[in-house]
Amino acid sequence: MRTIIATVTARAVLPRSFAKQYPVAARAEGARIWDIDGREYTDLSGSAAVNFIGFGVDAIADAMAAQARQLPFVHSSQFTSEIAERFAAEVLEFAGAAFEGGAVFFTCGGSEAVETALKLARQYQVETGHPDRFEIISRRQAYHGATLGALAVSGNTARRAIYLPMVREFEHIDMPYCYRCAFNCENCGHQYAQELRAAIEHSAGRAAAFIGEPMSGATLGAVAPPSDYWPEIAAICREHDLLLIADEVMTGFGRTGRNFAMEHWNLQPDIIVAGKGIGSGYAPLGAVIASPRVVSALRQGSGTLIHGFTYNAHPVSMAAGSAVLERIRTGDLVKASDSHAGSIGKPFAKALHTMAKHEAVGDVRGLGLLWGVEFVQDRATKKSFPAEMKFSSRVAAAAMKRGVLTYPMQGSIDGKNGDHLLLAPPAVERERLLEALDQLSDAIAEAADHAAR
Repeated sequence: MRTIIATVTARAVLPRSFAKQYPVAARAEGARIWDIDGREYTDLSGSAAVNFIGFGVDAIADAMAAQARQLPFVHSSQFTSEIAERFAAEVLEFAGAAFEGGAVFFTCGGSEAVETALKLARQYQVETGHPDRFEIISRRQAYHGATLGALAVSGNTARRAIYLPMVREFEHIDMPYCYRCAFNCENCGHQYAQELRAAIEHSAGRAAAFIGEPMSGATLGAVAPPSDYWPEIAAICREHDLLLIADEVMTGFGRTGRNFAMEHWNLQPDIIVAGKGIGSGYAPLGAVIASPRVVSALRQGSGTLIHGFTYNAHPVSMAAGSAVLERIRTGDLVKASDSHAGSIGKPFAKALHTMAKHEAVGDVRGLGLLWGVEFVQDRATKKSFPAEMKFSSRVAAAAMKRGVLTYPMQGSIDGKNGDHLLLAPPAVERERLLEALDQLSDAIAEAADHAAR
């Protein structure tokens, strides 16, 4: 293992926060990251639900290096490449029978992929004779990315508020949130789904597509809907000829114990948006997986995709993605993330539920290796901590002090109030992850004790 020596005398990188001092990462292996001072961190959040296969897999680096030596770059307006065509075929097979005969558009990440999907939905409607359809219906308390188009269909208040004058907004509907269900969980899947029907009617023929995360990501923290919700949503989309876009940026490529989270509800969307786990952090990578229905509309219509990025289908990223997918398959990591005997997912979920012993923990929820821990000031009333306390950030800071990385979020209730942690570790180093959960438990206790003073 080679030693990395680095000296950082001035921060030239524009940071996420000027109020925070960031350690300088030096190397990573498995589920762990070391900084330049040699301090070790266990990554319970997969960075941001990115690292799924674990760091330090030589086969990924070797595949990238080989591709860089052979063909580092071509522009998609001039060439395709063997590695892009092969990886696209692999992704279509991984997506299942419904996408046989479809096609993949590769991007540099999830936000670009969402942006592509929105434009693809609009072009589909134009190509099929519906030029008046352009509105994209989405959900409150969802997050779909940082580009302006992705922000327009997102519902994360903190991340979008200052940019609202720059975006065109369409209808947002509520999303299922069983811990704080607006319908007291009485036929709530149906009632939430009916909000989509009302939004479509309100659009007066202008709705082109509906986008949603199969289960919530950062904003709500791993909330899964009732079993009847997605089937009814899909039926409503078919009834009104809207495309159904499944945002699997955070949930795809094995994270929830299925190839894609949509499989938990037997959902067959028209478009899948992927990112994060598709490259597992080894290269900037995202994808839009289009069904045969969508591809056929373009092929038989104008024959042209009116969209593109300089680095879409970058050969080195393609090599990384193909090698990551091979690792997911050969390591049986999708099964490992689920609740099968001998998996990582099963003991991780069991240990995580012990967090309920803390009075500050109101809810523990999730699937596979995507989990949310919601904090409350009062369990009986589900009253949240004051927003200005930033309780989830306090827990994250206490955990990081112990060498454990988490993903703190605020605003799960209404965009401002409500605290939770998102946990999305890689599917490796089982014992180390379980030890880190013990340290996280201590961090919760510390933050709660401090809040009570």
